[in-house]
Amino acid sequence: MLSPAFSDRPGALCGLCQRLHPPFDRAVAYGSYEGGLRDLIHLLKYQQVRPASLVLGRMVGDSIAALETSLPGGAFQVVPVPLHPRKQCQRGFNQADLISRVALKHLSRPERFQHCTGVLVRQRETGSQIGLTRHQRRENVRGAFAVIDPTEIAGRNILLVDDVFTTGTTASECARVLRRAGAARVWVVTVARALKTAGGFATWNDSRERESRENEDRPAMASSG
Repeated sequence: MLSPAFSDRPGALCGLCQRLHPPFDRAVAYGSYEGGLRDLIHLLKYQQVRPASLVLGRMVGDSIAALETSLPGGAFQVVPVPLHPRKQCQRGFNQADLISRVALKHLSRPERFQHCTGVLVRQRETGSQIGLTRHQRRENVRGAFAVIDPTEIAGRNILLVDDVFTTGTTASECARVLRRAGAARVWVVTVARALKTAGGFATWNDSRERESRENEDRPAMASSG
């Protein structure tokens, strides 16, 4: 059985994270990024098995429902973390978009949550975050995201949805950009959360995930010469 939703509040983060003041209020995930949950995410992302998004989306829906009791009243904009257009064309979809759309169908009050795709874009292509240090991850995503139409989120509360929360650098950069564009507050909801170990983050099996990423990127690398 997959683990239930769990969360990180700013006060529960390490000293470094507390000093950095994450630009989101809270991050919640359905379970840890390991075992069957990790395999299911890989099926969707690297093998393009789209029906996996139905299960993953239901998990995110459960996490949103658990979070909803602590959210302020009023409407929310649900914003999936975007892919760069070339990556999305190559993969055929944005997994965060698929997952978030399914999640909203499983909420008891879906009218409270408006799916908002296209307002946050990835304007610069970034390399894989796999194997990077926290500092390298921050540099990798710095300036990668932008808000196209700030009027769509001005003064609004945001639920930012992604598949995996590892160190929080991607979520933090997206939340920072959304807040600078006028969003009131940002919460983060993901399918899985990477487990931190003494040697780093227990997020992936080196050979399997590296091979998956290399196979996914190979056509694009060949086409670019």
